[in-house]
Amino acid sequence: QVQLVESGGGLVQAGGSLRLSCAASGRTFSNYAMGWFRQAPGKEREFVSSISWSRSNTYYADSVKGRFTISRDNAKNTVYLQMNNLKPEDTAVYYCAANLYGSGRSRDVNAYEYWGQGTQVTVSS
Repeated sequence: QVQLVESGGGLVQAGGSLRLSCAASGRTFSNYAMGWFRQAPGKEREFVSSISWSRSNTYYADSVKGRFTISRDNAKNTVYLQMNNLKPEDTAVYYCAANLYGSGRSRDVNAYEYWGQGTQVTVSS
């Protein structure tokens, strides 16, 4: 089992930036593909970005492509989401998730076995 703890959320004006972190503990972090998802009030949880265990493959939702960057540091057991040029529609609770031996390609919430508690991101216009 792996435990995930997100941090870095907050309130930012449109056009601003935030960097989310997700610290993992427990099993071997490098065995997991990692993903970021978000959920806005009244909406379903949606895929944002993911990264393979080797860091060689990254994937993004069309809505964030070119603005968000996912990365991971396996030595620190941490995955990051750098969010630039934030928009009000990016407002949501952001969750990191882990998929054991996954390729990182999956955008399906059901493919990820472990989840963090979430961190709130609010973008004001």
